[in-house]
Amino acid sequence: MTRTIAIANQKGGVGKTTTAINLAASLALAEWRVLVVDLDPQGNATSGLGIDKNGNGLFVYDVLAGGADPLSALRRTELENLHLLPANRSLVGATVELLEARDRERLLGRALKPIRDNYDFVLIDCPPSLGILTLNGLVAADTVLIPVQAEYLALEGLTDLMETIRRVREGSNPGLVLEGILLTMYDERLILSSQIRADVCSHLGSWVFDTFIPRNVRLAECASFGQPIHSYDARCKGAASYQSLARELLGRCNLGLAPVSREVNG
Repeated sequence: MTRTIAIANQKGGVGKTTTAINLAASLALAEWRVLVVDLDPQGNATSGLGIDKNGNGLFVYDVLAGGADPLSALRRTELENLHLLPANRSLVGATVELLEARDRERLLGRALKPIRDNYDFVLIDCPPSLGILTLNGLVAADTVLIPVQAEYLALEGLTDLMETIRRVREGSNPGLVLEGILLTMYDERLILSSQIRADVCSHLGSWVFDTFIPRNVRLAECASFGQPIHSYDARCKGAASYQSLARELLGRCNLGLAPVSREVNG
């Protein structure tokens, strides 16, 4: 059964897109079929997976605002088990256009319905805001993964996001649950990092992943080369951390099923 995970945090610069790209790649390398949905008008997940966001073809905007067939908008990546529904700057217009649409918060969920079952995991990279695009991501998702930077005020803004999740559960998506909190940009050399981790765990307990993502130069570099970290530098700490996160996620999912397929078709 497909698991759709919205990766969300209204704060920018917390490693949200880095997590979407590299968690997806880790799952794909483990032979799970994965779709990344880039729901951010900046299109960083798109370029980070080697797709030209200024090129021709259909994008998620065409699917949401223009009613295009989502299958026609899918792009292959360098990993055979990983597909992308790309985004570009045209998605900015959707933030206005969708506000006037009927059932506007359900557009993404309806668009994904014909293709969702082709994948084991659908990861939605939400924009750094709590607007209509993020709302679509939350309504389409089964769970929410929240990256949180390991710094002071790490919990700042989480209250608003949790309130949004609560409202979505009470309204459009009663089955939505929290997948977990992921600490990112963690510096093991600093006592501060361990203090922040203890603080986050004291507030959120078992919701915090055991895995944390280190502050790693190679992770910062790989996106500019349009590659997940496993292709750019498979031996670095960043690659190992996302592999660990994928294993922990699979354990939390308690997936006893085999991957849908050993390879991506179409």
